[in-house]
Amino acid sequence: MTGAERHFDGGTETGSADGLERLWTPHRMTYISGEDRPEGGYEKPTGCPFCLAPGLPPEQSLVVARGERVYAVLNLYPYNPGHLLVCPYRHVADYTELDPDETIELGVFTQTAMRVVRKVSNAHGFNLGMNQGGVAGAGIAAHLHQHVVPRWGGDANFMPVIGRTKVLPQLLTDTRDLFAQAWPS
Repeated sequence: MTGAERHFDGGTETGSADGLERLWTPHRMTYISGEDRPEGGYEKPTGCPFCLAPGLPPEQSLVVARGERVYAVLNLYPYNPGHLLVCPYRHVADYTELDPDETIELGVFTQTAMRVVRKVSNAHGFNLGMNQGGVAGAGIAAHLHQHVVPRWGGDANFMPVIGRTKVLPQLLTDTRDLFAQAWPS
């Protein structure tokens, strides 16, 4: 079905053509619907993807780099290509729960992530931030994570603005490999 098709119910039009093309991404429905949420939810470390990721193989976890207290991982549902998350290993929900060493390493990893993304993909700028709590937009509120979202001049071009389509030109595993290779030892 395309955006140009109309739906009729008993001869009465219930929808109208909007002229938009559709780029189907059915893999995102598990995220939107919560189908892939663990039985106990994200609140418990046994079901938290940020607690589980460091123990998985790199191609499955998308972990780019590991520190003593935090690690960097690609966002499985990125806003832009190269969207990284910096996460403490410890399962904490709020920034105020980090100890001083975790706070420092989170900041250093965020700086390193920015340098790596600039080196690998020539990002022009970044959006950095944490959504603290579900009401603030945190999809997984139980485990703190810092977003590092690369931006380029024109990245909010006609595709998302007019075409209502986001283009991600590289597979996440390929991006992970490039970032991991560029991350300083």
